[in-house]
Amino acid sequence: MRELTYADAIAEALVQSMERDPNVFVCGIGVDDHKGIFGTTRSAFERFGAARVFDVPIAEQALTGVAIGAALMGKRPVVVHARNDFMFLATDQMINLAAKTRYMYGGRLRAPIVVRSIVGKGWGQGATHSQSLQALFGHFPGLQVVMPALPRDAKGLTLAALRAEGPVVLLEHRTLYSTKGPVPEAPEVTPIGTAAVVREGADVTVVATSLMVVEALRAAERLATLGVDVEVVDCRSIRPFDRDTVLTSLAKTGRVVVADTSWVSFGVASEVASVCADEGFRHLRAPVRRIGLADCPAPVSLSLERAFYPDFRTIMRECLAVLDRDAELRELESVEDSAFTGPY
Repeated sequence: MRELTYADAIAEALVQSMERDPNVFVCGIGVDDHKGIFGTTRSAFERFGAARVFDVPIAEQALTGVAIGAALMGKRPVVVHARNDFMFLATDQMINLAAKTRYMYGGRLRAPIVVRSIVGKGWGQGATHSQSLQALFGHFPGLQVVMPALPRDAKGLTLAALRAEGPVVLLEHRTLYSTKGPVPEAPEVTPIGTAAVVREGADVTVVATSLMVVEALRAAERLATLGVDVEVVDCRSIRPFDRDTVLTSLAKTGRVVVADTSWVSFGVASEVASVCADEGFRHLRAPVRRIGLADCPAPVSLSLERAFYPDFRTIMRECLAVLDRDAELRELESVEDSAFTGPY
């Protein structure tokens, strides 16, 4: 199968969705720019023009309200936020209108709006441009929240979001845009609400979200040299959450490490740990261990950011700890996190 970057996979999904459904349009700050939101909207702009891919004022709440109104009238808007932190300004519209429409009107009205937004690090972003809000939006019934980690799912979940019957929040990690992987040319949908076992293993399960899936795969390769066989489960969908895939893996390995891109407290990692304890307790051979951001706002400097964000080394340590093999941890190699040199 051919390979595409994560960004090109999203771009292709948008074009194919817009070819399939003339009601799909894309709006957001910079979507028609020559950079096209890390290259994800440029193809759609070149193919369909400013009538269906257009820039908007800096007015997140108003823009989201307009998009919800368009969705109620049969359109399929894609609203793009260059940073997911700006979605705080649209939470009233998303939570009190879009999420509740189908329930409040007994299914007679629906608001199939797709909100794409970018999460994650890129040094220099600081405390107000680095947050990862999947737990916030996943808390509310009526919203679906997805976080593709691999290029194939970046395309498949974008396609699925644009066929959903209600609002979908699609969170993309900026570090992933340049990653490559196999992507089918056909518009193959990744079903929302399904996780995927992306690496089989027998000793410990790592349940990961977004960028942490890539870090977990890196950790698994290195742990294999120590004789540790890691199974990696890619959540893909935060809400609905695929508890069956996680519990099946837990029953197989008996040990779980959860790695998320946001804070541990009250977050996705805590929810996964709760499901494992509530429904898989008889299979647990050790306490669930959780990995997330340091419990403080994101720093600005490169050196502090390296300490703030977990990576494959953090996952290696937690996997060895859950196996009670901490003493075997050799000094970990130093590698760059990505090709991004920053700042911003």
